[in-house]
Formats: sequence, structure tokens, C-alpha cells
Amino acid sequence: MKEYSIRIDADVWHHLQHHAEPFVDTPNTVLKRLLFGEKELNEKTSAALSIPSVNIQGLPKSLAQILEVVYEMEVNGYSRTQATNRVAKKRGTAPQTITDKYCRQLGKKAQEIDELLTDRGYAGFKDLLSSKYSDHRAIIDMYFDSMMSDSDDAEYLALEKN
Repeated sequence: MKEYSIRIDADVWHHLQHHAEPFVDTPNTVLKRLLFGEKELNEKTSAALSIPSVNIQGLPKSLAQILEVVYEMEVNGYSRTQATNRVAKKRGTAPQTITDKYCRQLGKKAQEIDELLTDRGYAGFKDLLSSKYSDHRAIIDMYFDSMMSDSDDAEYLALEKN
């Protein structure tokens, strides 16, 4: 299929980002979904299903679950406990299973994780993940960069509504 390049303004870009699933969608796939009406989640759909999944070939499931929890906290504003419950529900597992991924497997207590997660930008937490999952350091960095961008977009859209 022939491809074209177009220029879009910042508002359109933010709208596309808002409707994109990180690490899955491209601007083209978002536009197709929005223009041609591929089924989007409606308000009655379970909120847990709207959590972006981390599905990268070769990425450990434990790391994917940790990243999903952090995303829920940063972008959607949930507490660590709420985010853990949402990810567990989406994945059809117990919250304790998810908690195990970011506590026991990282060698930290919940309070220590909470302290690492209070740092804007999550530098200490990223370092911890990078040391545990050193083969996936580039993905961790990319994910956090994308997540922080999504968070900024969410704040931008919230300000626009007010």
C-alpha cells in the first residue's frame, strides 16, 4: 500500500497519543481506528481492560507486570495498591502475585518500593529494574520515556478540559 507523509499540529498529535496503546500503535493505526471505527472500548467495558498491556517478545512477564503497575500509577493516577489490583484483575491473577514481582523479586519491601516510586522520573526505580533486568535496559528506558510522555499528555488534556 502506498504511504504518504502529512504534517499535523500539536493538538492532533496529543489526541493521537491519547488514543494510542504504547509500544503497539503507530499514528497510522490510531488514525485507522478513529476514522474507520474499529471497535474501541466503551464506558461500560471494564476499566481493567483499558490498561495498556506490555507485550514485547522476550520480555519477562514479571517485568511487564511491574511496568503496567507503574503506568497505572503515573498516567492514570492510581495508588500502588489500586494499580496492583487493576493489573491483577486484567491479567486474571491475584494481587499478591503482582506484588511479588515488585517486592520479593526485586528484593524490596512495599515501603521501599513506595519510596522509590515517589521520585518524579523514577530514576532510582529505573536503576533497580535495570540492575535486575539488565538485558532489557533499553526497553525499560524506552518504556519510562513513553510513559512520562503519556502522563504529560494526560495532564495537558485535563488542563484543556478545565
